[in-house]
Amino acid sequence: MRLYEEETNLKFKSNFLIIIALHFSVLLYANQVYADQAVINVDGLNIRSGPGTDYDSIGKANTDDVYQIIQQADEWVEIQFGDQTGWVTTEYLSIKAESNEDFTEKTITIQHDNTQIRSGPSTDNDIIHFADQGTTYDVISEKGEWYEITKDDFTGFILKQLVEKDETSSTTGFTNKTIVIDAGHGGRDVGAIGATGSYEKNIAFLTANELAQELSTLGAEVLLTRPEDEFISLGSRVSFANIMDTDAFVSIHYNSVPNLPNVSGIETYYYHEQNQGLANYVQKEIIKETDAENRGTTHGDFFVIRQTLKPSVLLELGFMSNEEKEALLHTTPYQKKLVTGIVNGLGKYFANN
Repeated sequence: MRLYEEETNLKFKSNFLIIIALHFSVLLYANQVYADQAVINVDGLNIRSGPGTDYDSIGKANTDDVYQIIQQADEWVEIQFGDQTGWVTTEYLSIKAESNEDFTEKTITIQHDNTQIRSGPSTDNDIIHFADQGTTYDVISEKGEWYEITKDDFTGFILKQLVEKDETSSTTGFTNKTIVIDAGHGGRDVGAIGATGSYEKNIAFLTANELAQELSTLGAEVLLTRPEDEFISLGSRVSFANIMDTDAFVSIHYNSVPNLPNVSGIETYYYHEQNQGLANYVQKEIIKETDAENRGTTHGDFFVIRQTLKPSVLLELGFMSNEEKEALLHTTPYQKKLVTGIVNGLGKYFANN
């Protein structure tokens, strides 16, 4: 009888210890599970039954909705969704620590003038500010490759690699990429003439230099076919691109049809069929940034893209013969939008090729 009682006591103690251990493990798991929150940055974001677009949608999330995070798997997080759980992509949300103790205070300093700050953590979000070099912001959260930053009453998102180039440039999509930028016309060849008498060569040169600066910041090696206002033959431009280890050749132009002053829009040309994908990416992203009339991508028999042996496109970025559009082309914010679209298009092309 005593032996039975001792065995019973031992079993009771063992079971009690197991229950206590399980209780504490649940508490530890709960603390780990609910350490972070997902803050949604877009309307109509699908909440799915699993970590991928192949899974069914079980609901929708909208801007500023907040959900507790259970776990993360690659680019997806599992969230507490009512009395069940669901999965959302990290592309359209910010991850915030539930407690200030879990987030290390940090500040960042802008490294370049006109650094883009966006409304959300994606290049699909609008540019809401151009920051000046030397400006300091407080970091209030991190979302993948993005910082959420604030200063005074202003809040926005900035790509980490724009402020931490030395640390992150090796992981950007432009690292080890050589991009040749061809500013159309130059010197005695003024190109198209705008409604108020401006020259295509000057606006193309402006865009080319803005684009070169942005791509260099992102880690690309940038080469200009004409680094100043001088006449360069088409053959020389092509030869330059062909002898270099060129990953993309981008020729910058502007259009003019004086007898149709109301015509507007942006168009991207390619010659070789294998370059149609590059043209599609760039055109789509430029239109997304500028909201200009989309004239699409077209096969074009232009010397600089016909004779270039590397991936190449020719861009017609607007009609100078349209007085309203011509005035817009001379503004820095619009030039930034054009450049951002080109950069995003090149980035998506490199990511998929």
